[in-house]
Amino acid sequence: MNDEQKRIDLDSCFIVHPSSFTKRILEFDAVASTNSIALELANDPANHGVVILAREQTAGRGQYGRSWLAPPGSSVLMSILLFPPPALRRPPLLTAWAAVSVCELCRQLTGFPAQIKWPNDVLIQGRKVCGILIEQRSTGAGSFASVVGIGLNVTQSAGDFADAGLMEAASLAMFSQRSFDARHISDELLGRLDQEYHRLADGDPASLESRWKTYLSLLGKQVTAECIKETIQGRLLDVSFARLELEVDGKKVCQAPEAVRHVEKIG
Repeated sequence: MNDEQKRIDLDSCFIVHPSSFTKRILEFDAVASTNSIALELANDPANHGVVILAREQTAGRGQYGRSWLAPPGSSVLMSILLFPPPALRRPPLLTAWAAVSVCELCRQLTGFPAQIKWPNDVLIQGRKVCGILIEQRSTGAGSFASVVGIGLNVTQSAGDFADAGLMEAASLAMFSQRSFDARHISDELLGRLDQEYHRLADGDPASLESRWKTYLSLLGKQVTAECIKETIQGRLLDVSFARLELEVDGKKVCQAPEAVRHVEKIG
């Protein structure tokens, strides 16, 4: 029987964490997917803020059904279960919450600026170091659960990625002479996520939105926006949690962030 089939005994498994937001952590040596375990707990709003951590993930899910695998101890493998108020349920906002926190941590740890690749990847010098996956479900009786999954590469070498055929991937260790510990970095990231979530819960999305725009690095540039119903090419005038605004043949075209699958700079 695998970890996702076992009944999770919360009282015996929870580890107290000093963060005011992530006070309950379930840690595993190896799991198929941290998101799957978090979704098992999504039927009870009392589990708001539960964090799932794993040293190894054997069947992690990425955006659009892609897989996310990691050797033992090489990565931050984390899923956070939230029951956010309606204003904070939107996947673009939750993705920005996680991505901005990761970008700021990457800069602190490596000294290199990070960039968000729409919608859910974090890059350093054009190479992917982190992927984020939001999964949501209605649990009945008005409850709505959101799981925020984060996979951040920490200790892998360029050779590790080459052997796996992942030539565009990278880790924090590849951009620093420091020695990193994935568990310690998990704590650092949780602290940032905690602070940012409190700002959002207090009604301050503007600070996050501003930094999200900066890390996207696309304003004023010619882009291709792959949307659910069409692909649009034009100059990106503005991006916010409300909409993307593009100038196409002298006219303004707007799309909701939820309708945009990818945005790529042209040239």
